[in-house]
Amino acid sequence: MTRLLRPLPLLLALAVVLLWLASALFYVVDETQQALVVRLGAPVRVVREPGLRMKLPFVDSVLIYDARLLPIELPAEQVILGDQKRLEVQPYARYLIASPLKFNQALQTQEQAADQIGQMVSSSLRRELGRVALPVLLSPQRSEVVARIQREVAERARPLGIEVTEVRFHRADLPLETSQAIYDRMKSERQREAKELRAQGSEWAQQIEARADRDRTVIVSEAQKAARITRGEGDAEASAILNRAFAADPPFYRYYRALQTYRQALADAHATVVLSPDMAFLHDLKAGPPAAAATPSARR
Repeated sequence: MTRLLRPLPLLLALAVVLLWLASALFYVVDETQQALVVRLGAPVRVVREPGLRMKLPFVDSVLIYDARLLPIELPAEQVILGDQKRLEVQPYARYLIASPLKFNQALQTQEQAADQIGQMVSSSLRRELGRVALPVLLSPQRSEVVARIQREVAERARPLGIEVTEVRFHRADLPLETSQAIYDRMKSERQREAKELRAQGSEWAQQIEARADRDRTVIVSEAQKAARITRGEGDAEASAILNRAFAADPPFYRYYRALQTYRQALADAHATVVLSPDMAFLHDLKAGPPAAAATPSARR
């Protein structure tokens, strides 16, 4: 048993040495990474394909960089626009390490890259927004302004081995005090417009009512005129009918008119009416209707 345990420390030591030699001789590039091989301080090659790679031990060193799209969250800052209004803007950016060699020579770390890109975005943001007014940022032209900022930042970052793919705004809001002032001004403007619209509506209502009254007067007068004409024509037709009836049987017509006179005279009288028996008013009532022989039908 003791003889078996004696070579164990040697084996462990040999395994440690082999692992150390393997780490010094080989390196691994992940799918999301890219590597820069530096030999005695001088860059040798860039490795972008993933897999197990070999290097010279004690001579080569490998710098691993991220090959993915990297985000940068920038703090909010106040910017003075071209119309002297203040705007609180919080931008963000995304970039790629396009050239690990240039990136290593200019920046070396992602933290330094984030600082450099943040300064570029801030300066370009202030310069571009200082040329435009607030209504431009509230219109479709806002995308053109943002595109100019992105192009400028990308051109400035390209010599550093960085490809800036996107610069956008998380938010672009007015400061609280400015928002309140704009809200008050918009409120007063809407109230003024409402008063103007009410006054205009009242004027239109008066015009419509006057036009309606005029049309009503014209329609009523024409209707009354037509009614008078129709009534006159009816009276004329009634008179003609009565004249023809009187000509056909004058005794009966006189008797009929006498009955109408009795009805009209006694309609509003009291229950008892005192009359003299020989009054002409009662002649037709006592005599009765004309003799049947006098009628045209009896003669026939």
